[in-house]
Amino acid sequence: MASIVARGETVAGIIYDPLGNDWVIAEKGSGAWMCRSDGSQEKLSVTAGVPLENMVGIASTAFYKEDDRRVVMGNLVKVRVATSYRCAAHEYRIFAGGHLHFLMYQKLMPWDHLAGTLIAEEAGAYAARFDGSRYLPAHTNGGLLLATDRESWEALRRKVFTI
Repeated sequence: MASIVARGETVAGIIYDPLGNDWVIAEKGSGAWMCRSDGSQEKLSVTAGVPLENMVGIASTAFYKEDDRRVVMGNLVKVRVATSYRCAAHEYRIFAGGHLHFLMYQKLMPWDHLAGTLIAEEAGAYAARFDGSRYLPAHTNGGLLLATDRESWEALRRKVFTI
């Protein structure tokens, strides 16, 4: 994963998969793209929003305080499936490719999230920290929630990820 930051915001990002020998890439305002080693490209798009009870996504809960983790883990029964691959690069790729409805991270290290968040947003996702503010490269706390659209983000934030 690599990103370019200019004037305090992420303007480009790439996530390379060495096993598949392909990468997803985005430049702010230019969409998100899957680029294959044969030179072919495919524009990426998040999937359509669905009701909360049908959502499938990633919830990285390991960095919550114990009591907060209990609350969130209990709330996750409100979605259809929540898992974690413990590999943000792979999780962002499958989300931007339209295979998940949400991603949630508590710990915000720039090398894990800058490229992926830009790629997801360029694929049509809505992304914000838990307080509703925009995620920026300087942020290392405050959680991060990405969803297929703002309405889905609001439902997830209110019914699943509220502590």
